Amino acid sequence: MAPMDQRDAFVGAWFVSEPFALRVALDLDGSLESLDNTMDDLADALDATGELSLVRFRTLSAPRSTNETRIAFRRLWAPLWRRSLGPSIEKRLPGVDVVHVAGLVTPPTLTVPLIISVDDLRLLRGETSAQQRIKQLRRAVARGAVLVASSRAASHEVQGVLSLHRNQIVVVPPAVPYVAPNLDGADLVVNVTGLNKPFLELAPELLAFTNRVGAQLVAVTSAAVGQRIRSSGLPIRVVPRRDARAALAAARVVLHMSDGARFPSFAIAALSAGVPTLARATAINRELLSGAATLVSNDQEFLETLDEVWSNEARRSIMIAAGHARAVDYEPATAARAYVNLYREVVRGWSL
Repeated sequence: MAPMDQRDAFVGAWFVSEPFALRVALDLDGSLESLDNTMDDLADALDATGELSLVRFRTLSAPRSTNETRIAFRRLWAPLWRRSLGPSIEKRLPGVDVVHVAGLVTPPTLTVPLIISVDDLRLLRGETSAQQRIKQLRRAVARGAVLVASSRAASHEVQGVLSLHRNQIVVVPPAVPYVAPNLDGADLVVNVTGLNKPFLELAPELLAFTNRVGAQLVAVTSAAVGQRIRSSGLPIRVVPRRDARAALAAARVVLHMSDGARFPSFAIAALSAGVPTLARATAINRELLSGAATLVSNDQEFLETLDEVWSNEARRSIMIAAGHARAVDYEPATAARAYVNLYREVVRGWSL
């Protein structure tokens, strides 16, 4: 199991002797990590707790079902909300006790607390866009917003970039959806997250491997990177993130090629499905995947390790068992329990 400190995930860290009913507004336009948008999974798990009333809404797109609240004048205010400016959103979400967002929009609140999950560190690492994101989050924190990082490594980076104190950031991993066990996958599936050039440099050797073992090379990535891969002319099947779970169902081994800026939801989903996984040894991956996935220090090591992970049944069995054990820590029900406790603690602190 991955070690957790006293602030991690708030799982059991804040005991409430007399639970009180909460009305929580959850923005479904997030979370920005590597397995498509998993906020629906978190919302369903929160509902399943039976401990709160959930108001689902979207800040960047129109409602997609009848159980989502329509935000009046959303398109008008969204550009300002991207900068933590503009009118407070709770006026459009009457009766809520707390608002939780996890995407690009951080609308102000006046009378209720705002929780912001910062799942994508790319927006803090660039140049022009980074300055906008930094200003946005600093404005929100100055008004009392609570920032949530997805790992301890991510929290340290957010803390340093925003010049915050450690107690101003909470660690709660996002929900990683359950993926049905994979019993007979035959594909080599590569999750390409921010590393399109290194992937394309490695692709010819990966294709030589898949040709030798009679497998298919599949790349799960964004639309933009997918287009670059297609333009290369290499015989690689490109799968959009919305179909990532289906790709996992056909995988024998997963390579998680990530820039380390996001929570490794794809890799953890692979572990939950029983797919042996190799990943770069970034700070976040070392924290979350050590002991469950095989971590490599450079991309060439993927090739050096791949053959054994593909064909050595004893090693595969060990990795599958370890992966299942680790993935339990990040199931939607676990994330929901952590967030219920966080919501209660934040609302109590706001009312003092």
